Amino acid sequence: MIIIAVLALAMVVTVQIAAGYREARAARTHPPIGQMLDVNGTQVQAMVRGQGPDLVLIHGAGGNLRDFTFDFAERLTDRYRVILFDRPGLGWTDLPDDAASGAWASQGTSPQAQAALLQAAADQLGVRNPIVLGHSFGGSVALAWALARPEDTAAVVMVAGVAQPWPGDLGPFYTVLGAPWGGALVVPLITAFTPRPYVKDRIDSIFAPQTAPEGYADYIGAGLSMRRTTLRANVRQVNTLRPHMVAMKPQLPTLTMPMEIVHGDADDTVPLEVHSIPLSQQVPGANLTVLPGVGHMPHHVDPQAVVDAIDRAAQRAGLR
Repeated sequence: MIIIAVLALAMVVTVQIAAGYREARAARTHPPIGQMLDVNGTQVQAMVRGQGPDLVLIHGAGGNLRDFTFDFAERLTDRYRVILFDRPGLGWTDLPDDAASGAWASQGTSPQAQAALLQAAADQLGVRNPIVLGHSFGGSVALAWALARPEDTAAVVMVAGVAQPWPGDLGPFYTVLGAPWGGALVVPLITAFTPRPYVKDRIDSIFAPQTAPEGYADYIGAGLSMRRTTLRANVRQVNTLRPHMVAMKPQLPTLTMPMEIVHGDADDTVPLEVHSIPLSQQVPGANLTVLPGVGHMPHHVDPQAVVDAIDRAAQRAGLR
């Protein structure tokens, strides 16, 4: 028994050392590229580019603000002040102090709490009456933002955004890693030993039926998303999101600001018919644009369609 215990301890230590090495490399190769804000003791990475009406961009699950700076935000900086954030627990933004962050925790930071943190960061940057764009999971945060500050949100743009409670479960990945034992025991193994080709294949699957642009995986810093704390935060947020969407759903018809919705009809990650079609029927000022054959990443596959949606939102809100 003593020998087994020693071997088990040695394996745990080896895994943690290997995971720590990979995390250090990710931090070294992809340091913060924005400014670091102290929001009531929580570190938030933000970036501000351009001039014009305020436009907030909120990224999706497992990502960071680099998803927008790869080849999208620069298309807008000639006529908007573009404000980008890392969401709580992802990129270089910390989890709020009151969030469950231990290895054995299971509760994720709600979209409402995420919106509140990012709004406080936006206040520090002097953001006023912004257009708020959310992609994927970021769509739930954009909706929470608008519901919390309806009089100070000029418009909402949803890009393949989570907007409704969905039927069924999320599959074994989220079920296992979202459980306390999975977060504590399995996540370090993933951080330590997941091969880079597998990570690239996973990123391509998010773009399906398209593939990720050349250099995208290296640019966004996929290793940042594979850190133990980041993996746990992301999985827990996704795994506990559905009850928050159930609570949010009856409030959606109260939103009166312009809303532009862009969604590909080949999106298998956040299906059009589950999320954006119902949202377009619930919100009085919603306008839905469906992109034929496009998957989950319209802002990369058809960026002009998303830029056009932002411009329409700005015009409808009287900002242009």
